Amino acid sequence: MSQESSPPGGRRPHRVALIVDEHSNPFEVGCACEIFGAPLRPEIGRELYRLRVVSPRRRTSMRDGLFAVSAPGTLADLDEADTVIVPNRPDVETPSRAGVLAAIGRAYERGARLIGLCTGAFTLAEAGLLDGRRAAVHWQLADEFRERFPAVHLEPDVLYVDDGDLLTSAGSAAALDLGLHVVRRDHGAEVANRVSRRLVFAAFRDGGQRQFVDRPVPVHADRSLAPVLAWAREHLTEPLAVADLARRAGMTAGSLHRHFRRETGTTPLAWLTAERVALACRLIEGGDERFDVVARRSGLGSAANLRGLLKRHVGLSPADYRRRFAAPETSA
Repeated sequence: MSQESSPPGGRRPHRVALIVDEHSNPFEVGCACEIFGAPLRPEIGRELYRLRVVSPRRRTSMRDGLFAVSAPGTLADLDEADTVIVPNRPDVETPSRAGVLAAIGRAYERGARLIGLCTGAFTLAEAGLLDGRRAAVHWQLADEFRERFPAVHLEPDVLYVDDGDLLTSAGSAAALDLGLHVVRRDHGAEVANRVSRRLVFAAFRDGGQRQFVDRPVPVHADRSLAPVLAWAREHLTEPLAVADLARRAGMTAGSLHRHFRRETGTTPLAWLTAERVALACRLIEGGDERFDVVARRSGLGSAANLRGLLKRHVGLSPADYRRRFAAPETSA
């Protein structure tokens, strides 16, 4: 299966087909259009993706009949798509159309990458594509999903799962997280950062972060960690430890862990590592330093540590990442 987008540098834009069907959730549809639908991104200066919205019907009712859309494309357009975003809907008990499932299956068989946003995981599972694979879904639907599709390896607490050619996300805003992850995977960290800044959205939330589930509202407002996070980003080269962040925040290490879990959905150490990997990616994209220098400047220590963490976080070695994403004048 093909797992890579057409890279920048002269080749045609990566073709994305977004399927909308009866009662699709407009929020996730809108997220996909925002990330993949701009014909010429002003923050990038070139076209990253070519999006076509398709539907099995000429007129499709959206989310409980609130409004209807007329999609320009049909399911036949899936035959030309590099990536297919499958339908989501609030009513997961109603089976997907047989024609939609068949078209998704054909796209997958010829090598297209498939993305399920929120309940789109149900669509992929109905098509029989997730058996034995990892997947994410909204935490409220985890029990139902597990009961209906026991052969799927569900990861119920994470924001999204990238399982190569099958990607799934949790509900609502996690669609933006997964979309930006796809941009980062296809075009590199700096391009993804520019897109996220235009969207006024967090540049990087690792897929392994926990979903934000129901919690009691605290009686007293907690102090935001934003100043500490901003300070840490400016000092990533230094040997920062959790104790350093705790001192900066004026709290114990235990309190810092609780605040981190509540505000970011991850641990201080995991957040620091993800930020350092993201910085290393930008350094590799924008310069020709040796990898041991990149490791040192990003706070990852050694070239071996850089290699292991980059492979774990983005699936590429530093050399492969440079070949794929470095600016032309630095990639020779």
